Amino acid sequence: MSKKKDTAPEVDTKGKKKTEEEDDDEEGSYTGSMRGQRGPGSGKDFRKPKDTKGTLIRLLHYVVSNKLLLVAVLVMMGISTGTNLAASYFLKPLIDDYIIPYIGESWHSSCWLQLGKQLLILLGIYLFGSAASYGQGILMSFLSQKAINKLRKDLFEKLQEMPISYYDANGNGEIMSRFTNDADNVQMAMEQTVTMFISSILTFVGTVAMMIYLNWVLFLITLAVLVVDYTIVRKISKKSKVLYKKQQKALGQVNAYVEEMVEGIKVVKAFNYEREITEEFTRKNITYRDNAMQATYIGMIIMPILNQVMGICYAITAVIGGLFVLNHVQFGGAVFTIGSLGVFLTYTKQVAQPINQVSNQIVTLLSAVAGAERIFAVMDSEPEVDEGKVVMVPVDENGKETDSWITNKGEAWKTPDGQLVPLKGHVQVEDIHFHYVEGKPVLKGVSVEALPGQKIAFVGSTGAGKTTITNLINRFYDVQEGRILYDGIDVKDIRKDDLRRSLVVILQDTHLFSGTIMENIRYGRLNATDEECIQAAKTANAYNFITSLPDGFNTYITGDGGSLSQGQRQLLNIARAAVAKPPVLIMDEATSSIDTRTEKEIEKGLDGLMEGRTVFVIAHRLSTVRNSDKIAVIEAGEIIEFGNHRELLAKGGRYYELYTGQHMLE
Repeated sequence: MSKKKDTAPEVDTKGKKKTEEEDDDEEGSYTGSMRGQRGPGSGKDFRKPKDTKGTLIRLLHYVVSNKLLLVAVLVMMGISTGTNLAASYFLKPLIDDYIIPYIGESWHSSCWLQLGKQLLILLGIYLFGSAASYGQGILMSFLSQKAINKLRKDLFEKLQEMPISYYDANGNGEIMSRFTNDADNVQMAMEQTVTMFISSILTFVGTVAMMIYLNWVLFLITLAVLVVDYTIVRKISKKSKVLYKKQQKALGQVNAYVEEMVEGIKVVKAFNYEREITEEFTRKNITYRDNAMQATYIGMIIMPILNQVMGICYAITAVIGGLFVLNHVQFGGAVFTIGSLGVFLTYTKQVAQPINQVSNQIVTLLSAVAGAERIFAVMDSEPEVDEGKVVMVPVDENGKETDSWITNKGEAWKTPDGQLVPLKGHVQVEDIHFHYVEGKPVLKGVSVEALPGQKIAFVGSTGAGKTTITNLINRFYDVQEGRILYDGIDVKDIRKDDLRRSLVVILQDTHLFSGTIMENIRYGRLNATDEECIQAAKTANAYNFITSLPDGFNTYITGDGGSLSQGQRQLLNIARAAVAKPPVLIMDEATSSIDTRTEKEIEKGLDGLMEGRTVFVIAHRLSTVRNSDKIAVIEAGEIIEFGNHRELLAKGGRYYELYTGQHMLE
């Protein structure tokens, strides 16, 4: 029997209820819902990108972190640009000195030889430039791979710092889209756009300098056209940026919806929802298609416009330049020749290329900026706060601190002043109040004490607050009022890593990782030996089914253990907890996925696992809590009854109603 966890509506990291406006602006917010005729899994929008300049600067930091590669790329880029400009200028002496003087005359072998030499020199320049351009592309690919690798690493590390509330408010698909779509767009921009921008700047500056040197009057004509080009590009780019933000948002929603529906395909099929979710996916897919088409249309319209404008500029420059040649007009003390005009016209086309190349990369750039801002929005989110100073240390049989976790005989809490407090598992929950949403309390003045080695059970209706109590003990959330003491120390003073290392939670929903069964069991304690993992499997009563598999403990599982039954997956989960050997154990509906017969078979193993440990049990099946030292009956966030099984039955209250009603059903 499945149950709904004590989770609450979407909240911010401070637990305050969000307004509609804030909700629309929440980064990566995505929740599955049913609204009107929309299918399950309908999502919300992403926060819109706001700081393009700041995002580009942050991306640049990832590029410049590999200084040697960057310098090599810039050198290759300079060589490529220089040879391109030199090759264009080489046409001037080639025409003026080796072609024009021989017009109307008979060409003899020496003329052809001299012309051939010049052409070979020109070919050498082009080949040298091509080699530099190829080297630039290879090195930039390496550079972008290193940069995006570090970006993904930083993003993944940031996600490890985020509180559980962040994952409550953000769907898996939305988070994954940062690593896939957004990161891929950024990488493509690094490989193509960054190189293109720098190269374009060098080419533009060099070309302008050569045009001014050749004929500053003709350059003024070109300059006027370039101003027009810049104005066109800027106006269209603003429009494109808005459209590409919408495209990225729509793509993220499509991916998130697909992932959610694939994960819940059994539920979809069980309720015959295939047609509805297909219709919903079609709506989202069409939205993405429309946004992508609009963005592409606006982004691609720049090139035809710029080509027409520069074509007009080329024609005007050719006519006026021709007049200068015919009238032997001088510039800089030299006559403007046919060769000069030919080179200038070449530069006229070349000077527009940087603008055209940049405009061609606007599509990639805007997609990358939108994706990068979404990545940085995650990286800028408030991490999980940990102000704890008390740490867990290994101790020997005399309670003295040791240097090894392998040979230790126990653990202790070490306070900032060096005092050692034995880790016994004494947990005190004192008058705690908690809410996910302001004004909607989940727990109201709950107090309970678990002495070392005691088993405390929480029972009650769904949503009463049972799971929330255990989530507060391990500090997935922090209490707003009251306090929780662990061996006399406020859990807020204990470093979270050490606090959670002393606790093991066995959840109803088991998650297994891709790997062998042995590796999944060892996940409970990474330094556990094979023998300890095998013993843990025996404790959890998982040994028999594991050894019946073709490869036994070396059986490789994928897809969250999809080839195993739900009960078998839960047995592995219990074995993983057994190998951890925690002083405090939390079982949240741990046996709900196991049939009654299997449950009875593992009771002895669980008794061995729980022996000498403080245990908190959350259960709907009350037969699993009868042997608890104390049972807390929780309703509407308050403990209404507290005592052992016999005491509560004798009261004839809420526990009596729950137990006898369930007993009759069984």
